[in-house]
Amino acid sequence: MSVTSNRSPDEQQLTIKIKGRFDFSTHQDFRGAYEKETKAKRYVVDLKETNYLDSSALGMLLLLRDHAGGERADVRLENCSADVVKILAISNFSKLFTIGK
Repeated sequence: MSVTSNRSPDEQQLTIKIKGRFDFSTHQDFRGAYEKETKAKRYVVDLKETNYLDSSALGMLLLLRDHAGGERADVRLENCSADVVKILAISNFSKLFTIGK
């Protein structure tokens, strides 16, 4: 498991990549990837290499959304596997986030 983040050259977007399991064990690393961010207007969570997602991960995504501005937030979940899309759909996250396969 690893969480990495990087800003776009114009500092308008923060991309957070999660490799492996996205569960409570990633909480501190995931939060650390964005909590000091003040310039980003867009957030992308790249789940291309995520092979597991649980309810604590869903909670962490909601915390990121709150940090990014709540209802006004531009948070995208990208490169989601079919299994991850299914979990997000069951949780109605498609109403809160832009989800890409």
